Amino acid sequence: PPDPARAPAASTAPPPRALGPPPLGPISPALRAASRRQSPAMCPEECPVPADTVLAPLREALGACRPALQKQVCDDIGRRLTVLGDAWAQGKLSAPVRKRMSLLVQELQQQRWDAADEIHRSLMVDHVHEVSQWLVGVKRLIAEMRSLLATEPAAATDGSAEARPGQEE
Repeated sequence: PPDPARAPAASTAPPPRALGPPPLGPISPALRAASRRQSPAMCPEECPVPADTVLAPLREALGACRPALQKQVCDDIGRRLTVLGDAWAQGKLSAPVRKRMSLLVQELQQQRWDAADEIHRSLMVDHVHEVSQWLVGVKRLIAEMRSLLATEPAAATDGSAEARPGQEE
């Protein structure tokens, strides 16, 4: 049987200390530098995403689509990308929105249209008030890129078959 003389000794130990608020005062330069070195995988929602990381590929995609689209459609997408850029520059976008837009652009660049659409949907559901003015343009850009790149390989295949003289049909 357990020794009753030892049981009270265990219960007289002080309870574990609760963590209090962080210490007040300036953050040391070494700590600040260490936090900047963390990879995006270590801080998926908190790490800053530069606006240009998202806006440059979107504008590039718009430029690629421009020859195939009506001027009015391109101008509308361009305006919405400007609204996105302005909101980003003014700090009006939350960290989750900036991070998801970065992921959306990566999917767009890798031509994973369904994944880009899924991220678009999640942004519309979770952050509608934050994204409603510009995300429609991003959705249209995804659709136009998908359409453009779906027709390009077919055109290249047709052209290459005709470009080879001497082939028998």
